[in-house]
Amino acid sequence: MELRAEGIGHRYGALDVLDGIDLSVREGEILAVIGPSGCGKSTLLGILGGLIRPTAGRAAIVGDAPQGCLNALTYVFQDFALLPWRSVAGNVGLALEHHPLSRGERHRRIADALALTGLADFADAYPKQLSGGMRQRVGIARAIVVRPAVLLMDEPLSALDAQTRELLQEELLAIWARERTTTVYVTHNLMEALRLADRIAVLSRRPGRLKDLIEVPVPREMRGEPGHAAALTALHDRLWQSIRPEAAAADREIVDAA
Repeated sequence: MELRAEGIGHRYGALDVLDGIDLSVREGEILAVIGPSGCGKSTLLGILGGLIRPTAGRAAIVGDAPQGCLNALTYVFQDFALLPWRSVAGNVGLALEHHPLSRGERHRRIADALALTGLADFADAYPKQLSGGMRQRVGIARAIVVRPAVLLMDEPLSALDAQTRELLQEELLAIWARERTTTVYVTHNLMEALRLADRIAVLSRRPGRLKDLIEVPVPREMRGEPGHAAALTALHDRLWQSIRPEAAAADREIVDAA
């Protein structure tokens, strides 16, 4: 399925957050969204996912859902939002409870999601027993157990240490390679965007406007090879120069408001 933003604008009271966003997320691609703090990245994601009604414009899904899809859209947030009294399998299965599935199908889906996220041996563990990385794996498993048409990810790795982020990036790419789920991935991390995305949408300082839409030309499976390091470095520099002045201004705005 393809996801479209058509003339999206949004305000909270007198505060303009987004203005005139036109954007298409192609079927089967990972689109990263970056920009300075406060530019409306998470608000845009909420609008695309139907959690927020925009002040102007609309979000639309185009195309048919894949076979076995229970939810067209599903989220992975920075906050793991796990139920502490439920096991890993119980947290993952929560997303299935309002769907009319047989017990066997429910168990198959949970087992498949746990295997895909490396959690098969931790099905009976509880969140308090898990590291941050493992808890986020549970959040990812809970999202993919419904086999969504579109996956919306709001800085899902930002609370993790650098090594765990690297591991989770590798695992996210392995999951994407199997499922090919259309994904919108909000991040502050430019290297993370370059590692994961097919294209990168750059938003301006608030009110967020689509400032640039950049294709990552290096095939995803080749981005770790030394021969492509110069091209990726140049692209990183282009992204940084695009957002640096506005990121500095946004940082100063936050400091002055404190």
